[in-house]
Amino acid sequence: MVNDELILLDSWPSMFGMRLRIALAEKEIKYEYKEEDLRNKSPLLLQMNPIHKKIPVLIHNGKPICESIIGVEYIEEVWKDKAPLLPSDPYDRAQARFWADYIDKKFYDSGRKLWTTKGEEQEAAKKDFIECLEVLEGALGEKPFFGGDNFGFVDIALIGFYSWFHSYETYGNFSTEAECPKFVAWAKRCMQRDSVAKSLPDQHKVLEFVKTLRHKFGLE
Repeated sequence: MVNDELILLDSWPSMFGMRLRIALAEKEIKYEYKEEDLRNKSPLLLQMNPIHKKIPVLIHNGKPICESIIGVEYIEEVWKDKAPLLPSDPYDRAQARFWADYIDKKFYDSGRKLWTTKGEEQEAAKKDFIECLEVLEGALGEKPFFGGDNFGFVDIALIGFYSWFHSYETYGNFSTEAECPKFVAWAKRCMQRDSVAKSLPDQHKVLEFVKTLRHKFGLE
């Protein structure tokens, strides 16, 4: 694997791209980062992900791996001798995949609705979002990380969203710390890791980005 050519097509505010950045950092894998302008997608992106035309795309020796969770699993399988991200037990692995799937199907949508809607729809999104957080807090329990003592797959699937929390709270008008203190304590533990701290953009920078999107969508 010494001569691997590894390219990541990504966009800095993408919580999905952050997953791959963190996984690669955890395994200390060198790669070339290419920032995509999503309003003007590169020919490389369109060629490598012709189905969804979305980032992130991991390109390994010319072959594309699309969808962030699949990408994290791929990184885990190819570089399995470095810092395991998934538990060794098949049942525990299945549980980790279940929670990653929950984050993608439930958590992402309610978070997005917090800053793309108004009025009753936004109130419903806030209720959904806090319920999702409570469910995730329940899954975390008293453990330092979702997989137990070690930072791993579910933490990687979820922590990128933390860079958007200032935006979620600003437009949803709530405090995560007040609603779900254990979640915030977990996020702060994750942020102490170099792999996370260096992969997540500043929350205020994300809020500025969200403001420009809201203007574009005619919400401001």
